[in-house]
Amino acid sequence: MVKKVYTENADYQKFEVLKTNRNKRYRYGEFLVEGVRNINNAVARGWKIVALLYPGERSLSGWAKDLLETVKSQVNYELSPELMDQLSGKEEPSELMAMIAMAPPVKLGDFVDALPDNPVLALFDRPSNRGNLGTIIRSCDALGVEALVLIGHGVDPYDPEVVGATMGSFFKRPPLHLPKREDLEELIKLLRGRYKDFQTIGTTAHAELTIEKINLKRPSFLFLGNETDGLSHYLKERSDFLAAIPMASTSEASSLNVACAATVLFYEAARQRDCN
Repeated sequence: MVKKVYTENADYQKFEVLKTNRNKRYRYGEFLVEGVRNINNAVARGWKIVALLYPGERSLSGWAKDLLETVKSQVNYELSPELMDQLSGKEEPSELMAMIAMAPPVKLGDFVDALPDNPVLALFDRPSNRGNLGTIIRSCDALGVEALVLIGHGVDPYDPEVVGATMGSFFKRPPLHLPKREDLEELIKLLRGRYKDFQTIGTTAHAELTIEKINLKRPSFLFLGNETDGLSHYLKERSDFLAAIPMASTSEASSLNVACAATVLFYEAARQRDCN
């Protein structure tokens, strides 16, 4: 079924709130996605496509036509070109957007059971920047980190800017959000129960130990601090080790942006494991 939307009616207003309003996004259980790679990966990995949006009165590429013909959505929306441009967050507006159902909640026990025998996991404390979160999700995918855990109240991982910054990686490794400390305590307990040599590693610019001196060939959980406050006292207390990224002796910088730091840490884990 195709519905035409040529005015800012109730359908269009829903599209806008999915893009801009976190609370209503979760109320609907849906989020708005644009970008060829993001939409392709969502389809390829079996995410539920609720609807596809496209501009009427414009010629579409073969890619867009093929998705409109083959993707099993509940409904598709034909928007006026002006409304499509208005809705798009890009300088060159997308020819296709997708409304996608959020991933169902995951029980912690099922999450741990699904992990491989020797994982690297990461935790990001209260992310406050959409670009940083999206970049870290992308780096997790690129460097073999099995999952990213988010704790506390921070940026919504389903925000279009976050999903866009992942360049498609979101649909392979959507973050696991734990709103309460008790949830993290339970997760760490389950991980220690499954992996005999499991370790937690807090990252801070002030640690005496540098990251390359830690054995990351073991099952490891890397803790990344908040952009403003760094690693919290709570996470330091739950770290088996505290480690820093070594800076050049000539550097004026004492630390890296959290997304850059995360990528360095993930690379070091991958490097050590590749040396087996």
